[in-house]
Amino acid sequence: MAYALHLCQKHIQTLTEILNKGNFPIPYDFTQEDVKLDAPRLYSDSFILQYIKNMAILGIAATGVATGLTTRSDVNEFFTECIASATELNNRAKNLLLSQGLYVRPPYIPNPDHVDFVEKQNFLTGFFGDRRPLNAVEITHLFNNTQTNIIGRALLIGFTQVAQSKEVREILMRGVEMAKKHVNIFSSVLIDENIPAAMTWDYGATDTTVPPFSDKLMMFHTTALIAAGIGNYGTAVAASPRRDLGSYYYRLFMEVAQYAEDCANLMIKNGWLEQPPLAPNYKALANRGQ
Repeated sequence: MAYALHLCQKHIQTLTEILNKGNFPIPYDFTQEDVKLDAPRLYSDSFILQYIKNMAILGIAATGVATGLTTRSDVNEFFTECIASATELNNRAKNLLLSQGLYVRPPYIPNPDHVDFVEKQNFLTGFFGDRRPLNAVEITHLFNNTQTNIIGRALLIGFTQVAQSKEVREILMRGVEMAKKHVNIFSSVLIDENIPAAMTWDYGATDTTVPPFSDKLMMFHTTALIAAGIGNYGTAVAASPRRDLGSYYYRLFMEVAQYAEDCANLMIKNGWLEQPPLAPNYKALANRGQ
């Protein structure tokens, strides 16, 4: 946790320097009012460790994309360093989970003894006919999306206990139920193929109702995780040729997208959603004074 905090502080300093150099306003972000250090603990150690590992994986993915899209040398250098530090954080968390007996291993399948090529159209079949078994990549995405929804559900359960606003509690509870539904769907696909689903670990929130975080911070974090979940589903669709899997991911993708919009509307209503820099509105400039 101390290493993860160190990385965050280091990244904030570098980002601030880059934005100042480019004459961009610094985001308002969060203050000491958004985190209460004297509040009782909200989550168990095992959950926190799983959570850090999951966030490190998301950091690797996000900064990997950013590195490929950036041009300025200082920005590219920053994202390159972020990939390295997120990888190190993931490795530290993974090794600690293994040493504590808390690491949840993905399903195993037998090693193939030869290379196969697809010969029939039924490789894509999913709804009707003779469905083929899941392939290794499809299993990986089903397992990963089950695991991330389990972590998200545990996180939001804690948030619902300490949220001060009734509206915030209600929308967070929707997220809890949605994550539970998605876990059941992904798990059922694996179980139908006689493949073990991701276990629901013995960790999560304590019974405190004293808020360590502000409603603003919890909603911001919820929307960030929703964005990551949408990205995971999109990647899974592209990597899952079986039609029934694509149908599941598309349907659940739309459900998550609607939830994301509702969360954004609540943040806008409360004045919590900062607006990224926009391109000039050339139409408005051309029509000025009319």
